[in-house]
Amino acid sequence: MTTAQRQHPDTSQAVRDGLRRNPRPAVVWAAFGAGLLALQIGALLEFGGSAALDTVRAFNAIDAVPLTVGTEALAGFEQAAAEIPRLLSRQTIPNNGLYSVESEEWVVGPVYYNGQEWVGTFLGLEPATAWALRAVLVYAYAFAGLAWLWTGYRWFRRYYRVADWTPRDDVVDRLRSHYWGLFGLFVVFIFLTTVLFGPALAPTTNQASNVDPYSYETQYWDAETESVETTAVGTANSQSASSGSTNVGLFSYDDYGRYHPFGTLPGGQDLFTFIMYGARLSLSIGLVAVGLSTFIAAAFAMASAYYKGRVDLGLILLSDSIMALPSLLLIIMLSVIFGGTWLANIYSGGLLLSLVFVATGWPGLWRAIRGPTLQTTEREWVDAARAFGLKPRTIMRKHVFPYIVGYLLVYGSMSLGGVIIGIAGLSYLGLGVNPPTPEWGRAIGLGQPYIGTPSWHISIVPGVLITIVVIGFNALGDGVRDAIDPKSDTETTDAKGVGRGGGA
Repeated sequence: MTTAQRQHPDTSQAVRDGLRRNPRPAVVWAAFGAGLLALQIGALLEFGGSAALDTVRAFNAIDAVPLTVGTEALAGFEQAAAEIPRLLSRQTIPNNGLYSVESEEWVVGPVYYNGQEWVGTFLGLEPATAWALRAVLVYAYAFAGLAWLWTGYRWFRRYYRVADWTPRDDVVDRLRSHYWGLFGLFVVFIFLTTVLFGPALAPTTNQASNVDPYSYETQYWDAETESVETTAVGTANSQSASSGSTNVGLFSYDDYGRYHPFGTLPGGQDLFTFIMYGARLSLSIGLVAVGLSTFIAAAFAMASAYYKGRVDLGLILLSDSIMALPSLLLIIMLSVIFGGTWLANIYSGGLLLSLVFVATGWPGLWRAIRGPTLQTTEREWVDAARAFGLKPRTIMRKHVFPYIVGYLLVYGSMSLGGVIIGIAGLSYLGLGVNPPTPEWGRAIGLGQPYIGTPSWHISIVPGVLITIVVIGFNALGDGVRDAIDPKSDTETTDAKGVGRGGGA
């Protein structure tokens, strides 16, 4: 064994040796994770099949792309996955029945009030109680998954990691003491849980409530005839609208026995379901936009820092030219220009919105990480790599990029909140995703005329949620920044030098 091998032992080999010496923690951790996965494996497979099917359908609808991919296999896979039993679903804990006219079968078993008690709900509970129980189980499951990940990290540090300490440990410890960052982490975690488990959290489905309500039926108790009647969901929606004079508010039932945690929209659709699916769309667009923006910003930052000179000057002129234009007007202009193209047909305009935010967002990210990248390229190890004759691409990938990842995480998380606000703003102006696809900004626009009426919830609820989510992403970015670079913490420190949090 060489001296270098003795000083820097093979990490993977050390982990394998630790597993042979003490396999019990790893076995317990893996078994618990397998149990958690088994409870929701059907939902995971259904989500994967649905995402693949939506992608194929989106690109098959584009005339400019000669793509001919069959959807029958994917549709069959999605249907088979949907039939796998799972803990967290409307089928397991039903609160509202839905009958599909097209397939002539119950999507969720019949649920109705027979004049004396509720029939078809979980344990005969009221729909409100059944929905609340399902929501509690969803978030409990999510927190159990988070605890599983945290336990795995701690057990890996204690039993299997070679080094007793790494700089990453200090980053984690500082983040645990950063209360503002922990608040952001909590908000982001709740938001991500809502996005991932939206179909289970929503009282009904997006297809039945928003997209094609007249293809589904629901049952209700008719007090006049004292009998159970059946009607189309679209008809029930039209009679359950919140429009000022008539109102179905927060945590209330409509005349058809359907429970609405956040009330209804002016068209009678369930607002909670609208927000759940709108959150999924906003996060998807935001992640694509921020991911591509950070990739472009990182590539340009490393190129300008490594080559300097004309490359750096050219990128400065390009970024300044984009940033000199009013960002909102530029976004609106690009949305209008490309709104009639085939790009606007993919994911109801979601891909176009992502590309618009990429085109306008990368200069700010590039400016933010250009300085740290320049500092990194001046370090000794970069000069040594040049002296050894390594290719510039290898130097930037192995010796520069790892040192700017932290900055990318910080500024990327902060940018995500801004993108979510931008998406909502465009939808409010009618330039966002195409109707009837749910989006938070559209709900705010629909409810604006009713703010001073009993139907105030239509605009206020999504507006408050947008504010909280954006604050959460910004707080998490502050916490990660202060954890990575403690010198950036603007708050006072205690005797151990750990920041008390803040940086808002």
